[in-house]
Amino acid sequence: MKVAIIGASGFIGSALLNEALNRGHEVTAIVRNPEKIQVKNDHLTVKKGDVTNEAEVASLVAGNDAVISAYSAHDTATYVKAIRAIIGGLKQAGIKRLIAVSGAGSLEVAPGVELLDTPEFPAAWKEGASATREAYKVIKQDKDLQWTVLSPAAMIAPGERTGKFRLGGDQLLLDANNESKISTADYAIALIDELEKPAHIRQRFTVAY
Repeated sequence: MKVAIIGASGFIGSALLNEALNRGHEVTAIVRNPEKIQVKNDHLTVKKGDVTNEAEVASLVAGNDAVISAYSAHDTATYVKAIRAIIGGLKQAGIKRLIAVSGAGSLEVAPGVELLDTPEFPAAWKEGASATREAYKVIKQDKDLQWTVLSPAAMIAPGERTGKFRLGGDQLLLDANNESKISTADYAIALIDELEKPAHIRQRFTVAY
């Protein structure tokens, strides 16, 4: 497939880039700083762009079968502006498929209670988690795109690519030790699997061990 990855040099975006390239996809990496992409691959094109500009997004993603957004911003206003521009840009470019990286903060830990709103949620993460939650709300309202949102486990970090994990819906997944973890490599497997074989159209899902 031809897929554009927005934020392909980031913490999660770089894992998605590697997974997509290793599976033979034609990837357009859209980043603020192209020099951060050190990968050399015949199937990779790197483009510099501002994804808060709808017209620019349309130009950057044109010709792709799907777009993955691993865009990240810690302030809600910028994040939401970018997500709106990405949605509008895809529509201008005639692309129907959007898969977006989200956070764990909007996952439920009890009926009607989201992880972000619990007393235990780390204060240092609240701003970024609030931004991803608001961006998810924007995506969820769209009736035209074939969108999917993937929230990680509560803890996501570089680690082994095992291919062994569980998928869930809107609830935080916990293991036998009451922990919620996933590696960036395994998160990338789950997302690129969804790209190749869509199973969560207009849905959010989650992944954890």
